[in-house]
Amino acid sequence: MIAGPTGAGKSAVAMRLAASAPVTIISADSRQVYRHFDIGTAKPTPAERAAVPHALIDMVDPAERISAARWADAATVAIDAARAVGRIPLVVGGTGLYLRALFDPLFKEPPLDAQARAVLGRELAERDTEDLRQEVKAVDPARAHLGRTQLLRAIEMVRLTGETITSWHARVPRETRFTPAYLIVDPGPSLAARLAARTDAMLAAGWVEEVRNLVTSVPEEAPAWNATGYDAVRQVVRGGLTLEAAHERVVIRTRQYAKRQRTWFRHQLDAASVTRVAPDEADSNDRVQQWWRAQEHT
Repeated sequence: MIAGPTGAGKSAVAMRLAASAPVTIISADSRQVYRHFDIGTAKPTPAERAAVPHALIDMVDPAERISAARWADAATVAIDAARAVGRIPLVVGGTGLYLRALFDPLFKEPPLDAQARAVLGRELAERDTEDLRQEVKAVDPARAHLGRTQLLRAIEMVRLTGETITSWHARVPRETRFTPAYLIVDPGPSLAARLAARTDAMLAAGWVEEVRNLVTSVPEEAPAWNATGYDAVRQVVRGGLTLEAAHERVVIRTRQYAKRQRTWFRHQLDAASVTRVAPDEADSNDRVQQWWRAQEHT
């Protein structure tokens, strides 16, 4: 498992490993699951995807919500599929909730009717987060402290099944299949400059034009718009923000996101299972190879 903050160079490390081993890269990025949101989510290029098999990219349409449990189920299938054809599954990404769902599984939740969820989703999209929180506090108070996405899920569960997530968790067991060995890629202080340069590159690659096309076909409340930076670029398209102001906002929010990711990795991962590498250091490639050789590729 290669993890780390956004923009740290995880994908580049994975591609280097894939150059000398039969690797299938399994994306653990909650933004890359959405089709058509390509440039601002830093998806691998068509050439990279042609050179190395990738899984769990472009899984769903932009208006569809995908839970961590559903992603983990898909990741399990992808891991098994890679192994079945003699390839090495390499999970790469920075979405902590996905990683925990796969390696320290969340409790399974029942599937909900997609059409009913869509209807309910349109209703709930009109309400602010604190209003949602008050509803959850009344029916499932143990989850009322969570963020908007989790609040929406809690309301969906109660409205569509009549049961709270908390009560479901109390009676449905969870299983663990995988034990990861983490390689954390983090360039340290140089990450800020990397993120600014990456934002420049995304805008130069046509990010504004991508969003201009997306606003004509993707509903405003679609969860894919929550990907870092897309709201700012959408405001550029609508004339509410200058390109310069959007650039600054994207960089700031991406840094904030990276900070949250670093905090998660620092506090949530077992230190004994973690190897850390700064990709800019002279010995970084040697350390990556040492970590790689230490794993059992079965």
